[in-house]
Amino acid sequence: MSKHRISLPKLAATFSLIAICVISCGLFINSSLVQEKLPPAGPSSTFNTPVEIPVSVEFAGEKIALDNFDIRESLDRELLVNSYFQSQTILYLKKSVRYFHLIEPILKKNNIPDDFKYLCLAESGFQERIVSPAGAVGLWQLMKKAATENGLEVNTEVDERYNMERSTEAACCYLNHSYNEYGSWIIVAASYNMGVSGINRQTELQDSKNYFDLLLNDETSRYVYRILALKLILENPEKYGFKVTDGEKYPILKCKEITLNDSVINLALYAHQQGINYKILKYFNPWLRQSSLKNPTKKSYLIKIPEPGTRSFEPTIN
Repeated sequence: MSKHRISLPKLAATFSLIAICVISCGLFINSSLVQEKLPPAGPSSTFNTPVEIPVSVEFAGEKIALDNFDIRESLDRELLVNSYFQSQTILYLKKSVRYFHLIEPILKKNNIPDDFKYLCLAESGFQERIVSPAGAVGLWQLMKKAATENGLEVNTEVDERYNMERSTEAACCYLNHSYNEYGSWIIVAASYNMGVSGINRQTELQDSKNYFDLLLNDETSRYVYRILALKLILENPEKYGFKVTDGEKYPILKCKEITLNDSVINLALYAHQQGINYKILKYFNPWLRQSSLKNPTKKSYLIKIPEPGTRSFEPTIN
């Protein structure tokens, strides 16, 4: 046999190598084309990028300059956390219309700046039935002592911390009292988290009433910045990579209120008498804590009953 003749196995291996090279080149070209079509970087894109930090931001009419590195970096942290916790922030955006519709007029009536609706969001994430490990309850995360001191009924049958309107009124009382003491809404917000006595100890110890100059525990140190971050994102969601259409937001639930000033032995039966079921009665009135209401003093309560058709879902076309 001639020494120049190529064996069949070697020939097959050569063709295999050529095929691999051709396929690899094709994949490289396709990959390059795909990369050219990638969307611009942002919180919702393939790339993880920093978020834009504003030159300044306001809370309740008080301007916050971001020219100090510690203030700027603290806000940056909360903007990043909330921009990239997409599922949570999208849920906030979906819930915002329903809860802001309730909160805003009560804040206005009590002369509380509108920005405090973001404090409510920071407290509870608009979870009406949430209970903290320390025992704080509801949208405004009120402790029992603070609740009763500000006019709420709290017992085994009725807990008005779960009542959205009543708890917002109580929170307003607390906030106004704090503002009378501090004269700064930013410190008021911090005191809502740390407590008035806790803030007072630190302002006295550190000889400063400027929140941004105080060394506080980690939770309170982040608290106001978190409120600011939520405000920035919800006021301009697309800037931070979010797009939630009006049709995707949770609708305002229309209800009527009826006065109840008697005892109710069976709330399930009472619900059926109102044309709803026990679950829906408790959904709209979570402050009713038992399956009955004794009401020995014949106190008047306002019971929310959803209007007919409220439970039905009707898709909105944007």
